[in-house]
Amino acid sequence: MISRLKLLVSRLRERLWFRPFAMCMLSIGLAFLAKAADFGNVPAFVPDISAETVETLLKIIAASMLVIATFAVGSMVSSYASASRSATPRSFPLVLSDDVSQNALSSFIGSFIFSIVSLIALLNGLYDKGGRFALFCLTLFAFAAVILTFLRWVDRIARLGRLGTIIDKAELAAAKALQTRLRKPTLGGVSVQPRADKGEPVYGETVGYVQQIKVSRLQKYAEQSNVRIEVAAIPGTFSMPGRPLAFIITTSGDTSEVDPKPIAACFEIAGDRTFDDDPRFGLVVLSEIASRALSPAVNDPGTAIEIINAFVRIFVLWSKPVKEENKISCEYDRIEVPEISIHDMFDDAFMALARDGAGAVEVGIRLQKALHALAKVGDQNMQKAAQHNARLAITRAELALDLPEDLNAIRSAGMFADQPS
Repeated sequence: MISRLKLLVSRLRERLWFRPFAMCMLSIGLAFLAKAADFGNVPAFVPDISAETVETLLKIIAASMLVIATFAVGSMVSSYASASRSATPRSFPLVLSDDVSQNALSSFIGSFIFSIVSLIALLNGLYDKGGRFALFCLTLFAFAAVILTFLRWVDRIARLGRLGTIIDKAELAAAKALQTRLRKPTLGGVSVQPRADKGEPVYGETVGYVQQIKVSRLQKYAEQSNVRIEVAAIPGTFSMPGRPLAFIITTSGDTSEVDPKPIAACFEIAGDRTFDDDPRFGLVVLSEIASRALSPAVNDPGTAIEIINAFVRIFVLWSKPVKEENKISCEYDRIEVPEISIHDMFDDAFMALARDGAGAVEVGIRLQKALHALAKVGDQNMQKAAQHNARLAITRAELALDLPEDLNAIRSAGMFADQPS
């Protein structure tokens, strides 16, 4: 339930209408809440604010906020388009879910709705002395909140569409997903047990990417059916008819009485990958940004080097042991889930980058140094993956570079790839 709520909140954050809608509801509520100040002893202790004063302030907000909100939407759309052009379309959800921009737009629209509703209520005599004072205070608060939000938003919107901001957001999303997976490497289940017979396969009918697996439901169904379930498609896997989502394992080998439909229903499949439960997707997005930067049309090796540095930070984070208090113990003993392969993660990160940067000696040298650093972090599997990718990068550079001095520089930086693991 918690994971589903997190996924729902994440999806709502990517909807541009959600926060403005919530702010509109809050604004309407505050406009009518001011009437509560007319009851009790409140009117006896507050100054008498004229209706004309409050009306003037509300008219100023009503006249200005709609213009500012329209300007904000135009600026945000321009930043979104710039992000898709300069980075990769897969980074669009990261830009769209920017908290500062969404909060700013919500504040502008909410203030506009507040002023309109309050103005209608004021002109129709809803408020007495206490209500007018409360409405006056709320209006001043709205002014201050809008001004502070606008100042903060101007600084953010100037950076939102910039490539550096997008890279930072993609790195943060990848690191967050990796940390979550480190705490639950098998999604709360157990590791896959080696066996000759995989069991009865479960196929899905939807074509798309696995976004989330309801492991708790799988566990419940496995207990009811007295079976074990081996997950074959973790989040990020492309699913299609004919590709198993899972395998049903029984002690007798007879699965005729087990209905595979409830198992397939536990896999949420959609057309796009997401960052939340798919750590490899963040690596893919960063790699795509680097590939675009290395294209002949852009020719920006500096961005590729910046992303190589980001990969080093991400993989160093992955290699750090998780503290015992942060680990999540096995919750679902009947569900077997494969762990993410470090070799697959290295391929996601470095394969396209090494291919597109083979002709840039500065990128090749930095890549070899980064892989050398990752080979020394103390993880044997990571060392093997780093050496493998280093050898491939050298081979690609040998096919792309003609100057012997450039090749020698890359080979010298990649000498560690031939050392025994």
